[in-house]
Amino acid sequence: MKLILIEDIENLGKAGDIIEVKNGYARNYLIPRALALEATTPNLKIAEKTRQKQQLKLEKIKQQATQIAKKLSSTSCTITMPAGEDDKLFGAVTAQDIAEALKQEGIVIDKKDIILKTPIHKLGIYNVEVKLHPEISQELKVWVIKQ
Repeated sequence: MKLILIEDIENLGKAGDIIEVKNGYARNYLIPRALALEATTPNLKIAEKTRQKQQLKLEKIKQQATQIAKKLSSTSCTITMPAGEDDKLFGAVTAQDIAEALKQEGIVIDKKDIILKTPIHKLGIYNVEVKLHPEISQELKVWVIKQ
């Protein structure tokens, strides 16, 4: 049976895809849970319109991500932390701290988009990756200085 997916389903496809599944799976699982529609002519037209809207929305999000990436390429983030001997910090610099420092500079980024393999425990200059979009990431220079 041919169906149009309404939502992304793992191992089947993404929303808007036209898939072929067995009748029982379609009638007993996908259609009753409103995860898919039968691939009729009117439903195909509706699916095409929604796919075009989603494509425009994704393009807009990608453009915003590239603009933020340009801002980040010319920005460095400075974080002051109390430190002891051997330049060790009392605590650590986390993604939350970096997000707050960027917010003070006028760039709003979610802390989940800042990729730190481990928290920063020493003073110094670090390059941190910021994932703005699945296709766009930018390195950010973070300066950790003594308070």
